[in-house]
Amino acid sequence: MRLPRMRNVMAWTLVLLLLIAVALLGVRIAGLSSLPDLQPWHRLVPQELEADELDQADWQAYLAAEAAIHQRLQRELIEPVTAVGVAPFSRYSSESPVYPGKLPQDWNRSFILPPAGAPRGVVVLLHGLTDSPYSLRHIASYLSEQGLLAVVPRMPGHGTVPGALTAARWEQWLAATRLAVREARRQVPDGPLYLIGYSNGGALALRYSLAALEDERLAMPQRLVLISPMVGVTRYARYAGLAALPAVLPAFAKSAWMNVLPEFNPFKYNSFPVHAARQTYELTHEVQRAFDAAEADGRLQRLPPVLAFQSLADSTVSTPAVVRDLFDRLPANGSELVVFDINRSQAVSSLLRADMSSLLEELLPPAERDYDLTVVGVAPERGRAVEARRTAAGSLQVQRQPLGVDYPSQLFSLSHVALPFPPSDPLYGSDPAPGEDYGVALGTLAPRGERGVLVVGLDSLQRATSNPFYDYLRERIDEDL
Repeated sequence: MRLPRMRNVMAWTLVLLLLIAVALLGVRIAGLSSLPDLQPWHRLVPQELEADELDQADWQAYLAAEAAIHQRLQRELIEPVTAVGVAPFSRYSSESPVYPGKLPQDWNRSFILPPAGAPRGVVVLLHGLTDSPYSLRHIASYLSEQGLLAVVPRMPGHGTVPGALTAARWEQWLAATRLAVREARRQVPDGPLYLIGYSNGGALALRYSLAALEDERLAMPQRLVLISPMVGVTRYARYAGLAALPAVLPAFAKSAWMNVLPEFNPFKYNSFPVHAARQTYELTHEVQRAFDAAEADGRLQRLPPVLAFQSLADSTVSTPAVVRDLFDRLPANGSELVVFDINRSQAVSSLLRADMSSLLEELLPPAERDYDLTVVGVAPERGRAVEARRTAAGSLQVQRQPLGVDYPSQLFSLSHVALPFPPSDPLYGSDPAPGEDYGVALGTLAPRGERGVLVVGLDSLQRATSNPFYDYLRERIDEDL
């Protein structure tokens, strides 16, 4: 009697799960009507080198493949779009002010910055998802001035069209990382090697270094610098692939996309495919799997020190994951976490959500840690004056360093995207320096009006895009490298 009853329960459970899946797909399909129509840059998918091809290629071969992709875009996308004239402010029209081909430099391509003299070392800088090498240009330029050769690769699927991210895989990004490190070591075989990773590039830097612990053919960096590192993403990313299932039918092609937006940024995609979200989950999962393996056989003790910068408020990367899944797992090797706190000045504190106001204390209560911890935020009882509060590993004593700047009154926090950009950045800066024009100054936009008028949500336009404490970030990187 029990066996038939169990079979009935299992059958009804399967039926219920099927009904839930059908309902969710129905909701997903119904929601597609709110997305704009796909454009040619969403449908075009350039062919990038596969991971095994990247492992066989050198830097010049990668640059040649990159140039071939841009030539195809010019022929098959930019020229037709320009001729039709339907996208006057798109990066894919050569008549547009944000067309990369007419700007002071096209930062959508891989580049190397040599120092003035003989390099004293080499640094590889890895950009983030939907991004381009532009995001690390300031740090690369500064480190080049300090005597390091800077190698900045474009990750496959980036710097071209958003459609490229419907096919790019994290294994290709990791292979491009290996290629860039090979080139770095070819040009500077003896000096120290450093890895800097921003967002998704932070996960790549970690995965590469964990692989180097077991593969002697991979050059081991002496130091890792991570900026808004992609250590943990939202749980939705795990199941993101299911949201794209209706895309197998041409009528529901938009279901392959989470966002379909105008492409007015010359060096970053605004549209975002479901496939890319799934790749971030797989990469972060792979990083944790590699941590587990290295910890199990004792290799983790040889991981190089990590210096990481993280905004407490981050809607892209999980700040708790950076603490718990990265720093709480690191050996006592001289690592440091720098957290940029929210604005706790009296004028802003009353507007903060209770969970955000208490997040720092919940994540980082007073305790002895195996890593240094620095919190950059408003000094208590000093208005908006900002200080860095540093607690050394194994200590509870806090050292306070005034930074000589105020927390900007118009900011309630930094953001995931703000950290690597100084206020003077011509594209993202709040106070762009004169002399370099990239067609739009996104960091100066302060839109006002009624809801529902713009094709872009006001929340995205109001997100902080530059770091008022960038000088401190650069100073700390300089101190380490």
